[in-house]
Amino acid sequence: MRDLIADALKGHDADYIEIHFEESQATNIAYRGERLEEISRARNSGGNVRALVQGSWGFVSFNRLGGLRDKVALALEEARLASRGPFKLFPTEPVVETVVPQSEKGSTAMPLAAKKELLGEYNEIILSSPKIQSSRINYRDAGRQSIFANSEGSYIEQAKTDLTLRLTAIAREDNEVQQAGLSLGGNGEFSAVEGLHEQAREIARRAAALLSAPQVKGGEYTVILDPILAGVFAHEAFGHLSESDFVYQNENLRQIMALGKRFGGKHLNIVDDATIPNLRGSYKYDDEGTPATKTYLIREGILEGRLHSRETAAKMGERATGNARAINYLFSPIVRMSNTFIEPGSASFEAMLGDIEEGVYVEDWYGGMTSLEMFTFSAGEAYMIRRGRLAELLRPVVLTGNVFTTLQNIDAIGNDLEMNQGGGCGKGGQYPLPVSNGSPHIRIRHCVIGGR
Repeated sequence: MRDLIADALKGHDADYIEIHFEESQATNIAYRGERLEEISRARNSGGNVRALVQGSWGFVSFNRLGGLRDKVALALEEARLASRGPFKLFPTEPVVETVVPQSEKGSTAMPLAAKKELLGEYNEIILSSPKIQSSRINYRDAGRQSIFANSEGSYIEQAKTDLTLRLTAIAREDNEVQQAGLSLGGNGEFSAVEGLHEQAREIARRAAALLSAPQVKGGEYTVILDPILAGVFAHEAFGHLSESDFVYQNENLRQIMALGKRFGGKHLNIVDDATIPNLRGSYKYDDEGTPATKTYLIREGILEGRLHSRETAAKMGERATGNARAINYLFSPIVRMSNTFIEPGSASFEAMLGDIEEGVYVEDWYGGMTSLEMFTFSAGEAYMIRRGRLAELLRPVVLTGNVFTTLQNIDAIGNDLEMNQGGGCGKGGQYPLPVSNGSPHIRIRHCVIGGR
């Protein structure tokens, strides 16, 4: 394989060429109520060629390695047709390495029947609970073995596994419907989804309890976000604004996201770090062969960095951060987050609560949207805070605001960092890319809550 790829890269008139090839396997299991909607196991293989000529890229994907040199020639022809003027990629050292994951009980090796049996147990627990009308269970595991080589001399083999599970309980009483859920994932260890029987009972209980919960009066509150929702905020509301392909293409955003600008207090640090072991967003080399890094986006309240591919780093005069990623061989790598989180501070959860006369505590999330600096998130669960203590359960609430104002209004950061490994990230038609996000509890003053 290595000789075949090396031969295909030789002797071309191009600024740069890279070849990817991968083999993958995936299992999907889905329940909707009592119905098993999907149970599948699939294998796939394919690759692509990406070529840079006079400032333009050519891209060709394929399923068979035969005629690889002709595929390189086709990518070069595409690039020449779109030539826009030369630029240099950010320089990186050539790498030759094989990266193997450490897995004791890999999910891809588990029998399909065992996976179905376990998920069926969770589904039965949810459906047998009082007031539960239906359920949703979505499970996926995947393994990917990839080869990357380029005209600069790199040849990298990497293997990565990934796993996600979402359990949802849907309760109904008369015309009222509420839901509660649990999302989790891991780097392919099946143990991450075992032993969740009590958690399945708990989400069913929470969904039923929400049917009789009151709705908060809409307005401005001091709000504490749990680590899941705070991590989603860091990822969705701020992390995407730090992806430099987005910044480079938007003049208004380049002015807003000027390095050295203050966005929060000295206690605020937001990081993207693909080097942390055993997280879903971790890897050793990105899909351009650049080593993974730890990048401070905000350090002590100041915008210090952003995420880069080799192209965006060169165009913006900054360093490549190893954040060029593609979901599979059908796509070119684009700038993506890895493990994005707010670093822990020194406050305890009890101390953060104790200073609030009346506020709202929010947990988990159902969804949301961002538009440049504006965001709207739906929390999965909420509680009133009264005189420094958690009080009554509330119906799910909606948080909305300006991300930069909200960052300034974070006045306390907890000492209890947790990483959320459920779900996935979507961008440019590529979904779901494995990522992690996290945070400690954070307290935000003057946060707008939608309600009654």
